[in-house]
Amino acid sequence: MTLELYKLPGCPYCAKVETKLDELGLDYVEHEVPSSHSQRDEVEEVSGQTGVPVLVDTDHGIEGMPESDDIVEYLEETYGA
Repeated sequence: MTLELYKLPGCPYCAKVETKLDELGLDYVEHEVPSSHSQRDEVEEVSGQTGVPVLVDTDHGIEGMPESDDIVEYLEETYGA
């Protein structure tokens, strides 16, 4: 399983996703993005936008899911009990 999370330190939306990942006991790779949106080329390549958080789940064909609420719902549906 390869989960990747693009995040910004101190971002409450990113923290919400990290909390859900931890609650579900999921391993993931963190990518800290620059604070400046204009420098977030990697995030834009993955998701088509520069906001964070962005989740990548290659095992399930998720190449760049934005929006913390959507990510949390996806994680619960896919990996929850």
